Amino acid sequence: MNRLAEDLDHVLAHTRELWEDLRGKRLFITGGTGFFGCWLLESFLWADGKLQLGAAATVLTRDPDAFARRAPHLAASPKIHLLAGDVRSFEFPRGGFTHVIHAATAASAALNEAAPEEMFDTIVGGTQRTLDFAVQAGAARFLFTSSGAVYGRQPPDLARIPEEYAGAPDPLDPTSAYGEGKRAAELLCALSHRRDGLAAVIARCFAFVGPWLPLDAHFAIGNFIRDALNGGPIRVSGDGTPYRSYLYAADLAVWLWTILFRGRPCRTYNVGSEDALTIADTARLVASAVDPRLPVEIARAPKDRTGTSNYVPSIARAGDELGLTLRVSLRDAVVKTLQWHRARAESLQSAYEVSAHL
Repeated sequence: MNRLAEDLDHVLAHTRELWEDLRGKRLFITGGTGFFGCWLLESFLWADGKLQLGAAATVLTRDPDAFARRAPHLAASPKIHLLAGDVRSFEFPRGGFTHVIHAATAASAALNEAAPEEMFDTIVGGTQRTLDFAVQAGAARFLFTSSGAVYGRQPPDLARIPEEYAGAPDPLDPTSAYGEGKRAAELLCALSHRRDGLAAVIARCFAFVGPWLPLDAHFAIGNFIRDALNGGPIRVSGDGTPYRSYLYAADLAVWLWTILFRGRPCRTYNVGSEDALTIADTARLVASAVDPRLPVEIARAPKDRTGTSNYVPSIARAGDELGLTLRVSLRDAVVKTLQWHRARAESLQSAYEVSAHL
C-alpha cells in the first residue's frame, strides 16, 4: 500500500477538475527526482490512475540509476520515462509535450557557497534550455519553480513579503548566486512569453516540510526532525530568533498543479505559509510532536533583531486569484513527516534483512 495514499487523496480532492487538461497528453519535468519532483510524480501517477487520464511523463535526471534506488516505485512506472542528461545541455526528447515543469536546481546551500558560478550557470542555462525545449515541443503551459530568495533579505519590519516587493539579493555577494540566478531565470520566462507566446507562470517557493524532504541538508525543520528521530537533543545552530513558515508537501503539490494549470501567464505567485514562528519554536514544536521531554538546545543567546533573516511570504495573491489556501496545520505536517520517515526506515531495514538472508 502506498504510504502517501491519504496525502495523495488530499491532493486529488483539491485538483480533480484540473487534470482534464492532461488527459491523453505528455508532461515533461526537470528536477523530477528531488523533493518537489517526487511529490509531482507521486500525485501525477495517483491522478492518472484514479481518473484514467492516459497521460505520460518524461523526467529529466542526471542519474536515473540513483533515482531508481531512491524511489523504485516511481522509476518503474510505465507512465514515467526517465531521460538522462544535464539540464543545461540535455537532448530534446522527440514528439510534442503540452505541459512543462522546470523544477531543476536544488536549493543547495553547500553548492551556493562552494561553487556559486556553477549554481548561477545551472539555474540560468538550465532555464533557457528548458524554455527552448518547451517552445519546440509546442507546450501550452510552462511552470517555473522560482524562490523567495529573489526578494533578497526580508526587512525586519516587513512581516510578509508580497510579490510586488522590489527587494533583491546583493549582486556583489557571491552567496547571492542562487537568488540572482532565479531572478535571471524569471526574466527569461518573461522574454519567452513575449517572444514565443509561451504561457510561462512562476511559483516563488519558500519553506516546506513533508515526506521526501532531505533531513541532512540546510533545511532547519528537516534537521530538527532528524534529531528527533535519533532521540534528540534537537539542536538549533543559531540563536533561534529568525521567523520561518512552512507549507506541507501535499498542500505544495496542490498549489503547484493549480498554478501550472490555472496561473496567469507571465505572473508570479508566492508559495508557502503566512503562519510564522521562530526557529526555536519550530524546534520545540517538533520535539512536542515526538516527546515533550525531548530537549531542545539553542547554540547561543539572542542579542538583537537587526541581523535576523526572516523568510515569510504573503500568499494573498494565490488565495485571491486561484483560491489556494493552507489545509494541513504545521503540527499535523510534522507528525505526518515523522511517521513517513519511520515507516520508510523500517521498510528499508526489512528489505536489508531479507537480502542479507538470500
